[in-house]
Amino acid sequence: MVQANNNGRMKKGSNEVTKAAERGTAKFIIMAEDVNPPELLAHIPLICAEKGIPYGYVPSQEFLAKEAGMPGGVKTASLALLEVSKGAQEKFNEVVELVKGLNN
Repeated sequence: MVQANNNGRMKKGSNEVTKAAERGTAKFIIMAEDVNPPELLAHIPLICAEKGIPYGYVPSQEFLAKEAGMPGGVKTASLALLEVSKGAQEKFNEVVELVKGLNN
């Protein structure tokens, strides 16, 4: 995720993630479970289902920001991956299949 963040292939925050989902440019969406109020992200899984975009959850906003390579102390409610590098495509496909199984 850090590489995607550095190359502009990632959108951060609920507004940007919503736009990416609505436009169909998101390849995968990750949301934090500890977002309060939860209504901030409640619409995103519905858009993902409509557009066929896989999505998943991580435990916290801090964890999500850290894994995305954001500076310490920063939080983010959600991330959208817009592009997957060729070298990471196989691993990405494995993760997507795993997440799809969890969401069903």
